[in-house]
Amino acid sequence: MLSKKRKAYIGGMKAAMYISTGITAVFVIFLVAYVFIKGIPNISWELLSTKPSYISGNIGILPDILNTIYIVLTTLIVVIPLGVGAAIYLTEYAKNKKIVGIIEYAAETLSGIPSIIYGSVGMLFFCEFLGFRKSLLAGAMTLVIMNLPTVMRTTQESLKTVPQSYRDGAFGLGAGKWRVIRKVVLPGCVDGVITGCILSVGRILGESAALLFTAGFAHALNGIIDGLSSPGASLTVALYVYAKEQGEFGIAFAIAAILMILTLLINLSAALVSRYFMKKRKF
Repeated sequence: MLSKKRKAYIGGMKAAMYISTGITAVFVIFLVAYVFIKGIPNISWELLSTKPSYISGNIGILPDILNTIYIVLTTLIVVIPLGVGAAIYLTEYAKNKKIVGIIEYAAETLSGIPSIIYGSVGMLFFCEFLGFRKSLLAGAMTLVIMNLPTVMRTTQESLKTVPQSYRDGAFGLGAGKWRVIRKVVLPGCVDGVITGCILSVGRILGESAALLFTAGFAHALNGIIDGLSSPGASLTVALYVYAKEQGEFGIAFAIAAILMILTLLINLSAALVSRYFMKKRKF
């Protein structure tokens, strides 16, 4: 039997957890509702499908939407093979545990570095040293460095969830190392890998400080080839420019609402993908 003091302590802790959960939920709901109430009325087809015109005074964010897509695609094309490949090597091939520990510690350290430092380094290395100048490509390469630790660590943790008996059984049947990884290990943890990649898209969408230093804030409408070699503003950078530089708070809230919707869709997609592969694995 629990003493009265112990019961009071447990009840108090439960009450504190409920209160903390309620306060957190209220803040989240308030933030989402406030952004939607302020932003959704300002969203129109003209805003989404046109570019800014300084002659007519029209404001459109189509270039910013396309720039965001270009940056996301370029970043994922580079960061997924690097992150997944590094995780496979560290988990399946690397024998020296000290080196693995050092690399993992470095990755965790990189995850905690402020994005403005990434922006400064990206500007000096990609824009100046490599000669990319301010461009979407320089911004995407900077985001690759920022998201590489996230993709690598999430993939590592997913690989570690695959039981060692699966590997031993495949080896016992005569399969080679790479075949075991490709046919047994990766299919067994693909949900975690895909979820980590989807969540990294959310970080790419929400990044602004690093892109201000490397990608610039032009609102030019370009194709993907010309766009990658030219400066351009992503949605988050455009939000900053319209709110801080031009005082267009209605447009800024509209962009914020769009980003909020995209973030919610990304989180929902990650949850659905994880649930789908978990059900598929059971059967």
